[in-house]
Amino acid sequence: MTLSIVIPTKNEETCLPQLFSSIKLQSLQPDQVIIADAQSDDETRCVAEQFGAIIVNGGMPGEGRNLGAAVATSELILFLDADVVLEDKQLLQKAVGEFEQKNLDIATADILPIAGNLYDQFSHEVYNLYVRLWGKTHPHAPGFFILVKRSLHKQINGFDETVVFAEDHDYVRRAGKVGKFGFLDSVKISVSVRRQDRDGRLSMGVKYVLAELHILFIGPIRHNKFNYTFGHPKKDYAGEE
Repeated sequence: MTLSIVIPTKNEETCLPQLFSSIKLQSLQPDQVIIADAQSDDETRCVAEQFGAIIVNGGMPGEGRNLGAAVATSELILFLDADVVLEDKQLLQKAVGEFEQKNLDIATADILPIAGNLYDQFSHEVYNLYVRLWGKTHPHAPGFFILVKRSLHKQINGFDETVVFAEDHDYVRRAGKVGKFGFLDSVKISVSVRRQDRDGRLSMGVKYVLAELHILFIGPIRHNKFNYTFGHPKKDYAGEE
């Protein structure tokens, strides 16, 4: 099956080179890498151009993913975030192979922190256990790794751009109602802990618990009371402007 990678960005010149380098080393090369950029004021677009990525105008993550997916021509779309690294050189090959073998329509995988501390390792494992316990009953998937058939993405009209927080979970729940959702056991996804460093681990933990309760008992989050921000200036990740 053909594969396109879609990455929403805003000021990601620091992380993109690492992700691009890991994509270049993959045994299975994507047919397209599409960057949906939300008016970055750093060198994000230059980095993407040097890699040979397709660049489209983006917005908030949900909107950016939709705009990127709109120019994808492949059978499968893999949504990644800029701070993901594909550490296993066979990750894409394994992911697509298992996806086909299990006859899935949409899938995600367990996540691991890049660096971080013992708390980060523990909290990521708790998340993995929690979402697997829900399974197909109440699907969850982080926006930084969602593998989906392009036909299913179009069928559910993509990400709901009115959902301003946890739009990824809303997306996979809607997709799971009309397609087959599952977990990929052959791969694990490495993601940075820069948001935890910036926003604080306790604060983030509380925010995500409250968000989960909101989704379960009220519905999708269409207000910004959770103060979600998109974009990571250098000071957020590298400690400097």
